[in-house]
Amino acid sequence: MMMFLYLVFSIPLFFFNFIYLGQLVYVFMIMNLLIYYSADFFSNLSYVFGMDCFSYWLILLSLVIFCLMGLSSINLLNCSFFKMMNYFLFFCLFLVFYVMNFFYMYLFFEFSLVPLLVIIFGWGYQPERLFAGYYLLFYTLFASLPLLLIIIWLYLNYGSMFFDNINDCCMSFIVHFSMVFSFLVKFPMFMFHFWLPKAHVQAPISGSMVLAGLMLKVGGYGMIRVIFLNDELFYNYSYIWYSLSIWGGIIVSVVCFYQGDIKCLIAYSSVAHMGMCILGLMSVSLIGVYGSFFLMIGHGLCSSGMFCLASMSYERLLSRSFFINKGLMVIMPGVSLMWFLFCCFNMGCPPSINFISEVFIMISMLNYYYYSCINLVFISFFSACFSYYLFSYSQHGIFHNCYTKYLMLVREYLLLFIHVVPLILIIFIINVFF
Repeated sequence: MMMFLYLVFSIPLFFFNFIYLGQLVYVFMIMNLLIYYSADFFSNLSYVFGMDCFSYWLILLSLVIFCLMGLSSINLLNCSFFKMMNYFLFFCLFLVFYVMNFFYMYLFFEFSLVPLLVIIFGWGYQPERLFAGYYLLFYTLFASLPLLLIIIWLYLNYGSMFFDNINDCCMSFIVHFSMVFSFLVKFPMFMFHFWLPKAHVQAPISGSMVLAGLMLKVGGYGMIRVIFLNDELFYNYSYIWYSLSIWGGIIVSVVCFYQGDIKCLIAYSSVAHMGMCILGLMSVSLIGVYGSFFLMIGHGLCSSGMFCLASMSYERLLSRSFFINKGLMVIMPGVSLMWFLFCCFNMGCPPSINFISEVFIMISMLNYYYYSCINLVFISFFSACFSYYLFSYSQHGIFHNCYTKYLMLVREYLLLFIHVVPLILIIFIINVFF
């Protein structure tokens, strides 16, 4: 309740013209969370609020991403309406991760769609942002209706909607489908991923960061909560989603190769990595769940940083096309190292948290179905290939105007540095999960 009231009473600060005042709200909350961390199953219990290790790290990731969103959209921080939409979106996502009631979680899960649509419609790049918003809206609403019905059914049968009071649900496939379908679309799972590239490409830099860094993680967090409600349902039916994801990961990885737009390639790579998360969760093992969770944290920082890099190139070249964004090593040599690091971390190279998470997921996949190692080889190989393709095609080659030089700002280096450092340092505190 303390953090909830802190956020409520911080709302007037976003109406002031001081552009960094909103950033201070996020920074003070990060310091508060770091000081009062508890690794218990549920801690900081107060009314309908509670926190465990999963929600704690996702709340911390939310604060970091929203703090960096302000740093990346420095030109828009004079607009109070933009700052309020960002804060309203953070408020909804914070409550999704912080509440212990299934209905409240669903409620704020749906509310988070409103400010995100306003950000895409209001500050998107092209007229196609309207279609991207419609895709996002109708995919989410269509997939969320079965979840609402199952929440009502749970309340009528169990008299409670708190996570720790619901167990031994009905073993029907309809119940299982209604519980997981909404979160699988939010991941998104292959065949339900068409909204993601459209929304990513047409959103402004802040919208792309929150989509890649947090909105996809809401689906993973919901899946983890549903697994703990009744794991036997997943033992019986997870092979359906496992099969779709393991083939979808290969197909989407191949799709990355013929993308002509940098943001499109990064968006499709997110679909491939979230497919790996689904595979870890559907193995229904502790190491698979932890591997998927670590991959969500690592992907949230890595993908957000790659969208920042794509936006920096777009601001200077006014194009996201690979045919224009060639030879960036010549005109922006200072950022070439950051491109290299993010592309390496995107393919799961050590010493990033992505490497540890993919090892965990591979172990869980081989325990679940040994012959999935064949598919696993293709997924890992293609993931490395399209990350290498992104780096080599954008950084090498002949730039279309060799007499132009672009200088990077200190603010942009700081933005990228804050993305990179946690990806490496999280490895040293990974023992808090075990």
